[in-house]
Amino acid sequence: MTSIELPTYADVEAAAARIAGVANRTPVLTSRTLNEQAGAEVFIKCENFQRMGAFKFRGAFNALSKFSPEQRRRGVVAFSSGNHAQGIALSAKILGIPATIVMPHDAPAAKVAATKGYGADVVVYDRYKEDREAIGRRLASEQGLTLIPPYDHPDVLAGQGTAAKELFEEVGALDYLFVPLGGGGLLSGTALATRALAPQCVLYGVEPEAGNDGQRSFRTGGIVRIDTPKTIADGAQTQYLGNYTFAIIKRDVNDILTASDPDLVNAMKFFAERMKTIVEPTGCLGLAGALNVKDTLKGKRVGVIVSGGNIDLERFCALTAA
Repeated sequence: MTSIELPTYADVEAAAARIAGVANRTPVLTSRTLNEQAGAEVFIKCENFQRMGAFKFRGAFNALSKFSPEQRRRGVVAFSSGNHAQGIALSAKILGIPATIVMPHDAPAAKVAATKGYGADVVVYDRYKEDREAIGRRLASEQGLTLIPPYDHPDVLAGQGTAAKELFEEVGALDYLFVPLGGGGLLSGTALATRALAPQCVLYGVEPEAGNDGQRSFRTGGIVRIDTPKTIADGAQTQYLGNYTFAIIKRDVNDILTASDPDLVNAMKFFAERMKTIVEPTGCLGLAGALNVKDTLKGKRVGVIVSGGNIDLERFCALTAA
């Protein structure tokens, strides 16, 4: 891989200025029950209350707001299982940019409907047989569109880092921070903010047990590619980390943990029953990871980022009914 220039915390600060007044400054919630279970003081950064229901709006709006007039006229193309799709579609609508989104045929219906509702054209593909990146590159080439990937882009990951920036500004330094991991946009952006604002904080990424490419990459020192994992965490069914995201994660993250699908269901139930909020499976990775190592958190200040809350109601009920 040729050398790349990595974004810095200054880019996160610049992103925060661009999205101010457009993105929601999402709430930080606490739960006495959770604190008792973990024996710690836990702060939940709720990106399920972000516009379009997930943190992805931050990076999408930051990236699109930097488009030149010609790029805005021609339009944007993105590929996504759902939340980046909605983030790009909504940002494009706000900025008056035509948007084309490549989405898997089995993406949650609510995410597809929302993406179309924001005015984007949706191109469907089979995530188990086709290459979404190749489709995105082809459309960009044929139609003169600007391709904005879901995580491996400096402007995208800098925008995602603004969630952690807000968390530290609100609650101060933390001893531990747990962050969902798919392609690494949220984790790498969070890492930039964490090392600038709370350098001693132990930062963990948490990915699905069935798709631990990030953990394997982190521990071997090189990007590991896997088949599309079968997990209820559809937002983390990525096959490998990006060049930008892995470089930052390798440098700034302490370790990568995993959570099983049953762990995610238990976290979904906890959020719904005790905190009265709906969180999608991928959004529960941080809490599930924290609960899996709760014995190490005794007496500590712990942060958890909830990445999103976009899930079909029928699917939510089916998963939590057991």
